[in-house]
Amino acid sequence: MKISVCISIIITFFLQGCKDASTKNNKADPLAIRKSIAETPVIAADAAIAKMHVEDGFVVKLVAAEPLIAAPVALSFDEKGRIWVVEMQDYMPDTVGTGEDTPSGKVVILSDKNGDGIMDDSQVFLDSLILPRAICLVDGGILVAEPPKLWYYEIKNDKPVHKTLVDSAYTVGGNVEHQPNGLFRALDNWIYNAKSAKRYKKMGTHWLTERTHFRGQWGITQDNYGRLYYNTNSDNLLGDYFSPGPGAENEHQRSVAGFEENIVEDNRVYPVRPTPGVNRGYMQGVLDDSLRLVDFTAACGPVIYNGNLFDKAYDGNTFVAEPSANLIKRDVQTGQGYITKGKEAYDNKEFIASEDERFRPVNLHIGPDGALYIVDMYRGIIQHKTYLTPYLKNEIKERALTNPLNCGRIYKVIPVNKTAINVQFSSKPGELVKLLQHPNGWVRSKAQQLLVDAKDKQVVASLKQLLKNTGDPITLTHALWTLEGLSALQQADVLPLLQQNDWTIRMQALSVLPSVMNRNNYRSFIPALKKMMNERDTLAAPYIAFLANYIQPLDPSSAHEILIGLIREYSDNIYVADAVISNLYNKEEAFYKEALIIHPDSSILFNKQLKKLINNIERAKTGSSFNKLEKQYPRGATIFLTVCQTCHGSDGNGIKALAPPLNGSNWVEGDKSKLIPIVLYGLTGPVKIAGKLYKSPEINGDMPGIGANKEFTDDDIADVLNFVRNSWNNKGEKIIPEDIGGVRSKYKNREKAFTMEELEQLK
Repeated sequence: MKISVCISIIITFFLQGCKDASTKNNKADPLAIRKSIAETPVIAADAAIAKMHVEDGFVVKLVAAEPLIAAPVALSFDEKGRIWVVEMQDYMPDTVGTGEDTPSGKVVILSDKNGDGIMDDSQVFLDSLILPRAICLVDGGILVAEPPKLWYYEIKNDKPVHKTLVDSAYTVGGNVEHQPNGLFRALDNWIYNAKSAKRYKKMGTHWLTERTHFRGQWGITQDNYGRLYYNTNSDNLLGDYFSPGPGAENEHQRSVAGFEENIVEDNRVYPVRPTPGVNRGYMQGVLDDSLRLVDFTAACGPVIYNGNLFDKAYDGNTFVAEPSANLIKRDVQTGQGYITKGKEAYDNKEFIASEDERFRPVNLHIGPDGALYIVDMYRGIIQHKTYLTPYLKNEIKERALTNPLNCGRIYKVIPVNKTAINVQFSSKPGELVKLLQHPNGWVRSKAQQLLVDAKDKQVVASLKQLLKNTGDPITLTHALWTLEGLSALQQADVLPLLQQNDWTIRMQALSVLPSVMNRNNYRSFIPALKKMMNERDTLAAPYIAFLANYIQPLDPSSAHEILIGLIREYSDNIYVADAVISNLYNKEEAFYKEALIIHPDSSILFNKQLKKLINNIERAKTGSSFNKLEKQYPRGATIFLTVCQTCHGSDGNGIKALAPPLNGSNWVEGDKSKLIPIVLYGLTGPVKIAGKLYKSPEINGDMPGIGANKEFTDDDIADVLNFVRNSWNNKGEKIIPEDIGGVRSKYKNREKAFTMEELEQLK
């Protein structure tokens, strides 16, 4: 077989770069390995299943395949067991994204007419969409995310009959890999997203939009107690220790402890095939000596298993998709108090790993039958053009991975010798209340949603009866939030729950309080909260701090008293400290003075946290004017919004688990001969900024370069660098297009990203 000169160069580089790894396995032969995967043909779904290595005791079944669907990226089940699927057919038609703005995206409804478990009918609900990315069924209609807008369509006879704009800026800036998605309808009746700091709720004919914590990159899920989980492309699993609603009120606060925490720190993956077709496969350490991916590079679509089909050992486990390595990982979590941690379920293997390079799992779901559902985009190209390296472009070309674009599969995983049967939903409200006790979490959530959407108050008495069943915290939890969604929850329902010994019940009661508390009843809750404080209920303390935000408009004095009491007792508890600070928007300095009276030691954790925030606020006040810079560097501002801010933040102060600050960065303001190579070729590994070393998992270990993207000229790159070098508190000398060209010429044969150590040696 003919091997191109470029491939030979890559192999030579690989052999040199992986010399240390190759000593572990002298039999590894990269040339032979590459010959074995030179062809990656499309294979039928049944044959694709045969190439999957599946955990013992499980089997993969086909649910749908082309031509019923094409390029699926997300799905949602309705109460009839039908599957609503988002098709992103216009995604990356080739390596330069030709025609990516073609309106070929769809939302289709899949049905199983003959009841054999395989979808046999596909009905187009919406078409002519551009890169649609998420849906959510709610209140007799459907939310559809079509960047940059979020739309709500009413449904009549499975047809859209009325269209409402919910958010004109659902995806402000960013590119396809870095835009909000998910539209996950959570336990608390709000709809949350990954890669977003917004949440949504339908109230009658109106939509509420609120600020929330920024979370993840692609895909979002929850556990039985409504805590959210997500990831970034290089992080196995991130998540929240607390319920999702509170703690995001202080706009000055970059992050709040207990949110976006690293749940599973091990990012190792174990493909069963060579995976050289990853974006940075040329870099040492990305692939092992058998050309297999070492760590996550495209983690996405996580789901917490709470179905009733798998054995008990799988309850609460997380499954995470990795399309670049053609696999699905299983993680096992354990909790202590409000803190959750986890680890990979296996060493040296995965729950599912395929030998088929076109197996691209991008989302995972639990179904109405308790099975684990896999959304397989089934295609060659999965990396977006914005960061596509020359190396991966060549991989795609050499092995003809561009076409076809009209494939796609949905699978489900079930235990061997078990039958997956969809639960039948009744239209009778009383029957839906019974389903709140069902062992399948998807069924419980759907029953809750249908009850809330029906707005039928005749179920209130039955729901309140379930609140008395404290021996079944999960059913109680759904009953509580169903009552909240019906606006039928009262003070007398919640107060007894605050006294329960079971922490999970107290947690739900504390979480629901903002929906119950008002000017007429808040005085009844304050003694209960103070009692928890006096009893040193450490688990409740952060929640009580969050609740002060809701007490403050009703009784500023009591709210302040609660916050002072908390810092007296918990001044070295990071979760309480950040929860208290979440109340202090525009009151940080005044509270800091009070805190110093209580604890004069400035090294006390609370004082350090608050002082750091005050310093950041002061720095932001002296920052450059964005309006002026946008006029001066218009193309640079656009590129910043679409490429840079998605990881570094709109304020340049970085985003937890993604990227370090640009604001005040010595690399941004300093020597342009070191900054330009970072932007052109990328940066890998730890980086020290303003004296602090940033490394994984605090940030993603790799920043991709954009020098190979033909959309960005040298003028464009100079423009964005000048924009960033003069934004916020940065002041840097001007960069001209010739500077960019000079660096390109100097490193014309370079593909790999720079390390900090390499950059420090540049002159």
